[in-house]
Amino acid sequence: MTEEKALLEPAEQTKSEEQVSIPTQLPVLPLKDIVTFPFMIVPLFITREKSVSAVDHALAQNRMILLVSQRDVSVEDPSPEDIYQVGTVGVIMRLLKLPDQKLKILVQGLARAYVRECDAHAGYLTARLETIPEPSVDFTIEVEALVRNVKRNMDRAVELGKSLSPEVMIVLQNLEDPGRLADLTASNLDLKVEDGQKILETIDPVARLRTVNEMLTRELELLDVQQKISIQAKGEIEKSQREYFLRQQLKAIQSELGEGDELAEEINQYRKKLEEASLPEEAREEANRQINRLEHMHPDSAETSTVRNYLDWIVNLPWSTSTEDRLDLTAAQKILDEDHYDLESVKTRILEYLAVLKLKKDLKGPILCFVGPPGVGKTSLGKSIARALGRKFGRMSLGGVHDEAEIRGHRRTYVGAMPGRIIQALRNVGTNNPVIMLDEVDKIGADFRGDPSSALLEVLDPEQNNTFRDNFLGVPFDLSRVLFITTANQLDPIQPAFLDRMEVIRLSGYSETEKLQIAKRYLIPKQLQAHGVSRGEVRFLDSAILTIINSYTREAGLRNLEREIASIFRKVARKLAEGEKGPYRIGRDQIAGYLGVPKIQPEELLKQDQVGIATALAWTPEGGDILFVEAIIMKGKGNLILTGQLGDVMKESAQAAMSYARARAKHFKIPENLFESSDFHIHVPEGAIPKDGPSAGVTMATALISACTSRPVHRDIALTGEITLRGHVLPVGGIKEKVLAARRAKIKKVVLPRANQKHVEDLPVELREEMQFLFVDEVGEVIRIALWPVQESRARTKKNGSKAAA
Repeated sequence: MTEEKALLEPAEQTKSEEQVSIPTQLPVLPLKDIVTFPFMIVPLFITREKSVSAVDHALAQNRMILLVSQRDVSVEDPSPEDIYQVGTVGVIMRLLKLPDQKLKILVQGLARAYVRECDAHAGYLTARLETIPEPSVDFTIEVEALVRNVKRNMDRAVELGKSLSPEVMIVLQNLEDPGRLADLTASNLDLKVEDGQKILETIDPVARLRTVNEMLTRELELLDVQQKISIQAKGEIEKSQREYFLRQQLKAIQSELGEGDELAEEINQYRKKLEEASLPEEAREEANRQINRLEHMHPDSAETSTVRNYLDWIVNLPWSTSTEDRLDLTAAQKILDEDHYDLESVKTRILEYLAVLKLKKDLKGPILCFVGPPGVGKTSLGKSIARALGRKFGRMSLGGVHDEAEIRGHRRTYVGAMPGRIIQALRNVGTNNPVIMLDEVDKIGADFRGDPSSALLEVLDPEQNNTFRDNFLGVPFDLSRVLFITTANQLDPIQPAFLDRMEVIRLSGYSETEKLQIAKRYLIPKQLQAHGVSRGEVRFLDSAILTIINSYTREAGLRNLEREIASIFRKVARKLAEGEKGPYRIGRDQIAGYLGVPKIQPEELLKQDQVGIATALAWTPEGGDILFVEAIIMKGKGNLILTGQLGDVMKESAQAAMSYARARAKHFKIPENLFESSDFHIHVPEGAIPKDGPSAGVTMATALISACTSRPVHRDIALTGEITLRGHVLPVGGIKEKVLAARRAKIKKVVLPRANQKHVEDLPVELREEMQFLFVDEVGEVIRIALWPVQESRARTKKNGSKAAA
C-alpha cells in the first residue's frame, strides 16, 4: 500500500491549495487504523452504510469529505465522541463500486481542519470545521540540519530493508518544506493511530518534523535489530539446509531399500512442530529421543503407533501458549454482574485475585471450591469467571470417577493409553492458563484402582503443581497458571487433605426476592430466546413468578423454576404456531391454566399453640425446611421412645434433652416422680424421610419440657441450635436456608444461638428487616421465650377443665 501513497509534486500541491476553496461544513468519514495527511493519496474501502452515505453526499456536492480517525477501532457505529478533533479535508479523486455494494475510493488530502461541531445528519456524521493554515517557517541552520537528517534517515531505512517506491524517495529528496517533509515521512512509516494523530495535530512544521525524526530514529533501531536477526537466521538456515540435504540422501537410500516415505514425512512434521512449540528442556529432550526412535522403526510395527500417539500429544500441548488476562476490574465486575445476580462474596474474591494479578504478574492461581445446593449457579459461575478474566474455560465432571488414572493418565506400556483428564482439558482449550472447573468433587469414588482425590492433591497444590507429571507424558507440565475451580454440594464426603488445599466459598440458596429478580433478569429473557417468542408477545407479572416459586417449586436453586417457566413458554409457542395472536399476560390467576394444580403444599403454622409441639428449622441439600417435633408423656417406667427415622446424632440430641430436663426438673417445676412413673415419646413427622444432625436439640428440649410442664409452645416461633448437658446452646450451620424456610411458613420470630449472630448480618437486608431474631446462650432463655408463662398456662388449663365439666 506504500506505493499507493505517492504524493503530488510540490508545485502541483501549491497550485491545488491555491485553487481549492474548502467549505466550512462537510460530511465526515471515520477511519480505522489509519491517519491521513494533507496531499497524501490513499485508497479506502468503504463498508459501513453511514460512510457510504457520506461519500454519496460528497460526490453530489463538491467531492470534498473530512477524513477523521476513530479513537477506538472496535466501535462499528462511531458517534461524535468516538472521533478525534483534528482531521484532514480530502477530495475524492476516483470511485469504484464493488459487487458486494461496497465502495473503493481514492482520496487526496488537502489541508488540516479542526472539528468545531459534529452531529449526526441524514444517516451520517457532518462537521462544522475550521481549516488550519500551514504556518510559515524561518529556514535557520537548525531547520536545515533537521531536514537533512530526516532525508538521510529515510535513505538509511531503505538500505535496512524499508519498502519505499523510488517515486516517493525522489519526491522526498526534492522537498525542502519542513511541514510537507514531515507529513510525507509520517505517511510512509508504520505508525500507530495515536502516533499518527499526534503528528497530524502538531501544527508547527518544525516541531512536527522533530517529532517525526524521533519516530524515524526508533524505526531505524528496529530495522537494525531486524537485520541482525535476519543474519543470524540465515546462518541457522544454512545449517538446516545441510541437514536437509543429508536427509534427502537418507530418503533416497530408504527408497532404494523399498521403505516408504510416509514415515519420513511424519518425522519431518514432528520436527517442524517441535521447533515451533516452546517446550521446556526436559520435554524437548524426551520428544527428540522419541523422534529418533521413530526414525529407526518399521512403519507397520505396533510400537510405531504408540510413539506416534505420544508425539501427537507432546507437540500439541500448550506449553507456552497463554491468553492475556483482562485486568480491567470495572469490565470484569460488569461481566460478572451481567451473568449472575448477587453472589457478592464470589465476585469480590475474583476481583481481588484480578487486582493482585495486576500488581504481580507471576501470581499463582488460587484453588476455589464453590459449595452449595444444586441449581444455585456454581457451574455457570465458572464460565462467567473465565469470561471476566478473558481466559479459556474447560470443565470436567468428576462425579462417579473411581480410577486414579483418570487424573494422572495411563502409562504408555498399556494398550490404548492416554493422558489424564487434566492434560486432555489443557489440549482442548489450547492455552496453559485457562479456568478449569472440576465439577462434583464430593461425589468422587475410590476402589482397588486407586483414589482420584489423592491424585488431585498434587494438582490442587500451588506449591507442587508447577511440576505436575502425567504418567503418559512422563515429563513435568506447569499447572501453576491454571485457575482451578471445584464445585460440591456438601463438604462432608470430601477428603480432609483434599479440602485443606481449597479455598471454600459457600453459595447459599436464594430467597424469594432473589429468585424473582433472577427470573426477570435472566431466566425469562433466556426462555424467550430459546422458544423464538418476542418480548412483546408474553408479559410475566411479578405475582405469577412468585406463585411459581411458592406453589410449584421447592428448591434452593433455580432449575425447577426455569423448567416451569419453560413449560409456560412452550404452551404459548404452541398457541402462536396455531395462529392465535398475543400478547399473553401471565398473572397469578393464569398460572394454574398453564401448569395445572399447585405441586407444593405451602408450609403453614400450627393452627393454635399446643403443649408438646415445637417448630424446628432444618437444613437440606435442596435448601431449608421446617419440622414439627412432638413430645407426649404416658404411664411407664422412664423410657425414652424416638420415632421418625432419626439418625444417630439426632437420637443423641434427644437423649441430651431428656437428661437436661431431668437434671433441671426442680427449676422448671416438673413433678419429682414424673420421670420414674412415665415414658416419654418424641416423634418427628414425615417418618419416611431420614433426618439427622444436632440442630434440633433445642427444639426437642422445648417440646419435652412443654409436655412435662403442660405449658403450650408459641406456634409463631421457630427454633434451632445444638444443646449440651449443661444447657448451653451451641451454633449451627445453614442459617440462611433455615430462615428462608421460616419465612415461607409465615413465621416471623426465629430463636438462634448467639454465636450465629454474625451469620444473620450476612442475610439480605429485606430478610433481616422482615424477620425478628432472638439470640440465646442457654436453654433456659429458650424456654422463657418459646413457652407460655406459668400463670397463663394455669389459666388455660383451668378454662379447659371448666369447658370439659360443662
